[in-house]
Amino acid sequence: MRLFYVRELDEYPTGSRRMKILTMAVLAILIGSYEGQIAPVVPLLLKDLHMTLATYGLVSGAAAIAGAIASILGGRLTDRVGRVRLLVPLMLLTGLCCFVMTLVHSPRDLLLARILLAFVDGVAMASTAPLVRDFSPRMGRAQAFGFWTWGPVGANFLAAAIAGATLPAFHDSWRSQFVIMGCLSLVISLVIAFNIADLSPELRARIQHTECAASEVVDLSQPPRMRALFARRNIWAHVVGIPLWLVLYITLSLFGQTMLTTALGITTAKASTIMAAFWSLNLITLIIVGRVSDRTQLRKPYSLGGTIASVLVTAYLALILGQDDVSTGQLMVVGALLGGSLGVAYGPWMANYSEDAEDVDPRLQGTAWGLFGFLTKAIAVVGLLVIPRVVEATNWQTWLLVALGCLILFIPAIVLFHGPWRRPAPQATLQGV
Repeated sequence: MRLFYVRELDEYPTGSRRMKILTMAVLAILIGSYEGQIAPVVPLLLKDLHMTLATYGLVSGAAAIAGAIASILGGRLTDRVGRVRLLVPLMLLTGLCCFVMTLVHSPRDLLLARILLAFVDGVAMASTAPLVRDFSPRMGRAQAFGFWTWGPVGANFLAAAIAGATLPAFHDSWRSQFVIMGCLSLVISLVIAFNIADLSPELRARIQHTECAASEVVDLSQPPRMRALFARRNIWAHVVGIPLWLVLYITLSLFGQTMLTTALGITTAKASTIMAAFWSLNLITLIIVGRVSDRTQLRKPYSLGGTIASVLVTAYLALILGQDDVSTGQLMVVGALLGGSLGVAYGPWMANYSEDAEDVDPRLQGTAWGLFGFLTKAIAVVGLLVIPRVVEATNWQTWLLVALGCLILFIPAIVLFHGPWRRPAPQATLQGV
C-alpha cells in the first residue's frame, strides 16, 4: 500500500523536475538542521532551568551521540526502504518533537527531549545526501552537494534571525522558539511531502547496473554489505581523513564567537559580524567551486588547494590571536578567507566521497552518507567535551594549533582518494547518472 508521500518515478527526471526534487532535498536538510539549533536560546535555558554550562555541554554531547548512532542506522535504512519513504514521516515526527521541547522543566527533561529529537532527526536526515546523489548526475555532483551544505550552514542564520525577530514579542520566552520551530517544520514537511519523489526500485536497479558498468562489475544479485566499503583503501582514507579536516570546521561552528571574544576581548556583536563574513564566503565558494569542479571533472586538486589555503590562513589566525591591536576589518578579511578556502575544499570532497563509494557499490550511498553523518556528530561530541578543557588548561591559540595540525594530516589522505589530478580527455568523461 502506497501512502501519499511515496511518489516513485519510473523514468529518470530531467530539467526542472529534477531541480525541484533537489530543492526539496536541500530544504529538508535546512529544516532538519534548524530543528537541532538551540544556541540562540541557551542563555535563557540556563537561567530558567538553573543549569550550568558544563551540564548543558553534557546534555548536548549525549544528544550528539544519539544523533551519530541514528545517522548510521538511517543510512542503512534509506538504502533498504527508500529515501522518501523514510524521510517524510520522520520529518513530520521531528516537527512534533519540537513541541515536546516546550514541556521541558529540568535538565533531565532537556536531556531526554534533546536525545529524542537528535535520534529521530538523525535517522531522517540520513536520506537527504543520498537523494542529492540520486538526482544529480555524476558530472554535476560537486555543485549539488554544495547546495546541500547550505542546509547546515543556513540553519545557523535562520535560527538566529527568527530568535532575534520574535523573542522580544514573546517576552524572551525560550519556549516560543520551539513552538515557532515546530509549526514551521510541520508546514515545510508537508510542502516537501507533496513535491518530493523517489526512484522506483526498478529504475534504481537499472541505474545501478549502469553505474556498475561504468566502474566495475558488482554482483547485484547479492545484498549490499557495509564491509565492502571498508575493503577499499580509498574509503579508509575518506573515513580517517575527513574527521581530521572537520576538527577546525566544528571548532568554528561551536565556538567561533567564544574564541574571538575570549582571545581578543572584542564584543559578541563584533565576533558575530566576523563569523558572518566566514559563513558568507563559505556559502559562495561552495557553489562556485562546485560548479568549476563539475565542469573540469576534477575533485582532488580543489580539495588539496582549498586545504592548503586553509592551513595558511589558520596559521595566520593563530598568530594574530595573541595580539592586542587587531582590527575588526582585519579579522573579517581573515575570517572570510578561512571560510572561503574551507568551502573550496569541501564541495569537491563530498563529490569525491560519493563517487568513490559509488564505485564500490552504488547501492551503498545511504550507508556511506550515514557513516559520514556519524563521523560529523562524533567530532562534535569530541569538540563539546575536549575543546573547553584544552582551552581552560592552555588558551585558544593552543587549540587552534591542534586544529591546524589535524588539517595538515588531511593532506596525505587526499592522495589516496580515487580520481584524476588533471582534466580527463572529453571522450574519457563519464556521462552516466
